[in-house]
Amino acid sequence: MRIAVIGGGIVGVSLAYFLSRAGHQVVVYEASDQPGGLAGTIHLGDVEVDRFYHTILSSDTHMQALAAELGIADRLRFRPTGSAFFHEGRLYPMTTLRDFMAFPLLRTADRIRLGLTILAAYLHRDWRRLEETSLEEWLVRWGGRRAFHHLWRPMLRAKFDGRFEDLPATYIWARLIRTRSTRRGISQREMAGYLVGGHMTLIRAMIRAIEAAGGELRLRTPVREVWVEENRVRGVRIDGVMEPFEAAAITLHPPLVPPLLPGVQGSWVEDLRAWRYLGVICVLLALDRPLTDYWTVYITDESVPFTGVIETTHYIDPADVGGHHLVYLPKYVAWDSPWLQRSDSEILEAWLEHLQRMFPSFHPSWVRHARVHRERYVEPLFHRGQWRRIPPLVTPVEGLFLVNLTQIYPALTNGESLTRHARRSAEEITRHLERGSL
Repeated sequence: MRIAVIGGGIVGVSLAYFLSRAGHQVVVYEASDQPGGLAGTIHLGDVEVDRFYHTILSSDTHMQALAAELGIADRLRFRPTGSAFFHEGRLYPMTTLRDFMAFPLLRTADRIRLGLTILAAYLHRDWRRLEETSLEEWLVRWGGRRAFHHLWRPMLRAKFDGRFEDLPATYIWARLIRTRSTRRGISQREMAGYLVGGHMTLIRAMIRAIEAAGGELRLRTPVREVWVEENRVRGVRIDGVMEPFEAAAITLHPPLVPPLLPGVQGSWVEDLRAWRYLGVICVLLALDRPLTDYWTVYITDESVPFTGVIETTHYIDPADVGGHHLVYLPKYVAWDSPWLQRSDSEILEAWLEHLQRMFPSFHPSWVRHARVHRERYVEPLFHRGQWRRIPPLVTPVEGLFLVNLTQIYPALTNGESLTRHARRSAEEITRHLERGSL
């Protein structure tokens, strides 16, 4: 069948690739000037780097299999990495079991209970049983009040822009599972990886496969409306012109969907408007030398405006990114955050000021390039019980499908979960269309 895929982010391109493999003729519509969405790239001089940080873990089997399927597995690289905490003006490594046992933020009893927290998450299988339990309640139950106050609370406040009280325990459960899955050997060292050229290498390989199958990607082409007649998709409207299709898959975030369906009524459409997301402000620094010895520095100091320090060139070879040392400084923000009203120059000035306070040896002269990026839609916010309102993939409109980030819950939003979801969605769409054509 001829299918329109609306949205050319990693979900949209992946979905189109898997639909093409199933024999459908697919056209991907993307409003911006490049595919990939959050997985897009920027140029620092003549070097292309990721706008935001991305990681492929050693446990991400779907991403690795997909790379092999597309003939780009030789561009995968993995390295052992390390992490640390910044607390009261000092860095504390948290990479090995020895580091964990020496962590001064916690007493011996706290460390034991923190280990029980991780074990409890690892052994838990039914995430729905955690849905009505708050993050704080679950973390205090297993780890104790002291660990929550010193460790979890400041990180949760940073991650959710100060508001996490009504979020379910599934959030931390999913993160502990993912972190645990990438540790290897007796040292329990983390393994992190990347594709040379970033996630864009994967996206471009899928686009080549789509085009080879007779499909196409149209950039700078926003869809204004999904054409629906007699409760069936007939096509899409592009700049006043209707293009015929037998089906359409919208991969945009739920609040962006209703404007595309002006004649469609129903409670399911109104539910789409109600979703709220975390946004992000992320400063990217390209330095002439490493900043720290760690991939990730978690910050427990609530006076620091950014959430963490992610130095991707501890697993990415600097030679693959023009010799730069890439440091990402994200701050997750609610839509009403006053930081969103600040100019790029104000944000950069504040970020560099705090970075110098954290790392006194750092000097602005190390900075070769600095960029400030903002995105409103990064991660859907799930309050307790909200999973019951996840939009269905198959809508009441015949031939109309929704494929988006909310549907991967409780998995995390990363390349592994998004490409896996796209594959499963393509399979379900194909089954549904085949049943309808019988």
